[in-house]
Amino acid sequence: MRYRIWYSTESFADYIIDKTNLKLKLFDKRKMYESDANNAKNFHRMPEHIKKILYLDAPDIIVELITANGFEPIFSIEESKEAGTGHNAFQRFARLAASVENNVPAFYVYPEAVIIERDDAKKTNRIKTWDKINPLVFKAMDEVMNIYKIPALLFYFPTYFQSHPDPSKAPKQIQKGRKHDSKAKYASCPDSSDSQIIELFKIINETIDEVEKYGAIEGRQRLLSNLTIRSKRTWMNKEYVTKNGNLDWSPLSSTILIDTNILVAYLTKFSGKAHPVGELLNSRKQTLIYCIDAGFRGDPYPGALAAIDYLMCRTGKTFEDRKHNLVLCFGKVDDYKKVLKISDNPKTKSSTIEDFIKDVKSSEKKNLLTKEYHQIKKGEIPRYFMQVRYGSTYSKVKHVRVFAYFADAILFPDGALWRDA
Repeated sequence: MRYRIWYSTESFADYIIDKTNLKLKLFDKRKMYESDANNAKNFHRMPEHIKKILYLDAPDIIVELITANGFEPIFSIEESKEAGTGHNAFQRFARLAASVENNVPAFYVYPEAVIIERDDAKKTNRIKTWDKINPLVFKAMDEVMNIYKIPALLFYFPTYFQSHPDPSKAPKQIQKGRKHDSKAKYASCPDSSDSQIIELFKIINETIDEVEKYGAIEGRQRLLSNLTIRSKRTWMNKEYVTKNGNLDWSPLSSTILIDTNILVAYLTKFSGKAHPVGELLNSRKQTLIYCIDAGFRGDPYPGALAAIDYLMCRTGKTFEDRKHNLVLCFGKVDDYKKVLKISDNPKTKSSTIEDFIKDVKSSEKKNLLTKEYHQIKKGEIPRYFMQVRYGSTYSKVKHVRVFAYFADAILFPDGALWRDA
């Protein structure tokens, strides 16, 4: 058996290879380029089956099995060292969703807590505190598994959170209380002697065993029946409960549920009565709105929007399979009981439809399709042909791609965008 390891950071790829049975296999490593938006010179060289996983956002590693019939991805890994409070735990969620939506297991390495500094109540001193993971991420990942029947598992990046409740006394302050590997070549990687990371290595090895025994496609489909993975899923569900997870946590605390006719009335202000809103939105009685009272930007909102979909709306494998419409709103929602009213909040940076349009237009500068053939540089010819096939799918910045993929509508105080089908 031969494998290919696609990576964003080579040292992390080497770490995963050296700590698992991949080191015993024939393999080659390839640099992974995230999108046409951020690497126009190289992204078009990525194989189409890898592009499908990258269409929303790129994980840190994708491992695939090379078979007589071609290439089959068998798992992806995303690693984060950041604090996981509030919306932040979901910042990378779209990457996990993109992997699992393509039937590729996703493994997420994320700290249970990290040390941060905050102002005290009087705002006279800075105090250290453990910034803890939002437990709702466990439920969101479980809902993804419920729909796709493919593993989406979280492993804690090792920290001193459990052994040193007082963050001021925890070791490795410069690393925010994280435990990194003792070997210099893996200095930025998680401590490989930690039980959570040992469990990650074990599940990777068992994933390799399954695909080698049953083939990549059947092997992936069998993984949720694997005893080790079932045990990990049980642990995730327990973590959600013991950390007091519930549907009042952020980002769900930033959502409102309204009757769809109220949304349609709001959209009609921009569509005009001569162009009625299509049947997709009207087919669902209620609409869930994710309200962001802040300036228009990307992270952590794209990943949070994806998580909200699986937590509250999604009933099947596509956006058409939703109980409620999923709508993103940048602005202050003043009223929504009978009439939807959205305004700028003078206390925050205002958002307008032009902010969205500006980012779209900026992305379109990378579009080659308006050029004559003689204007295309020799090195751009394969990229031009990719854009003929996909248009600007991969050329748009990440948050625009994710918002357009997950949202049935995007609302601003001065405009709106929506899909009819």
